[in-house]
Amino acid sequence: MSLAEASGRAAAATSLWRAERLCRPIEPLHNASPDLNIDDAYAIQRRNIARRVDAGSAICGYKVGLASPVMQQMMGVYEPCYGHLLTDMMADDGDTVKLCGRYQPRIEVEVAFVLGDKLPGIRCTERDVLRATDYVTAAIEVIDTRIQDWRIGIVDAIADNACAARFVLGWQGCPPWALDLADVDAVLYSGHPGREVIVTRGNTGMVQGNPASAVAWLARALARSGVRLEAGDTILSGACTQAFDVGVGDRFRAGLAGIGAVSVEFW
Repeated sequence: MSLAEASGRAAAATSLWRAERLCRPIEPLHNASPDLNIDDAYAIQRRNIARRVDAGSAICGYKVGLASPVMQQMMGVYEPCYGHLLTDMMADDGDTVKLCGRYQPRIEVEVAFVLGDKLPGIRCTERDVLRATDYVTAAIEVIDTRIQDWRIGIVDAIADNACAARFVLGWQGCPPWALDLADVDAVLYSGHPGREVIVTRGNTGMVQGNPASAVAWLARALARSGVRLEAGDTILSGACTQAFDVGVGDRFRAGLAGIGAVSVEFW
């Protein structure tokens, strides 16, 4: 790597880091560094994850982004991307989550996989994922970006930790082999009990055809960087609904047929 390339990665990472700390979104990274590529973006992501770990957080899993072919086409890529999940991103089912410090938050409904055993690396398959998963559960992911007005390209998305902000896991667990993960209906409701309205619907078939396939892809992608998915890791497999904007005072409940539900409120 040339000195200029290293300098460009360091500058981009610092820009994103400062944007988050100062609650001040920035222009897309390619505006200042048009030569940044996907490898650079993952290097930038890892640099800022290391900063957060040094500050006291810990890696507890990973998320799959751009899991649907439609989103991949929009970004001009042929595969998903991934980001890190950290302990300071976690919230429990029914928690109230603070939006202060968030710029443009949105939520998505996902299937979360909690691993009971480590996964193979470069040869990982759907069958391996089902065998290693302790249980699946409903999840709500809060996504956000440090890039102004969501004007993100693939390099911005990856460098910005795949837009991961917070995640909420349901308390109900389901064995992954107990249902057809490729065809689970998802519903997102807004409002308080007795006054809920449906805001969006989806299906797990949107996620690489099967969320387990997305997790297998993640295991193979991480293996190329020398990382293995381990027992205890939580994996957000990708959005099975459209993203929905959120604001202070909003309350949401997500239901995944046969798996369970999860709720969150924002303030």
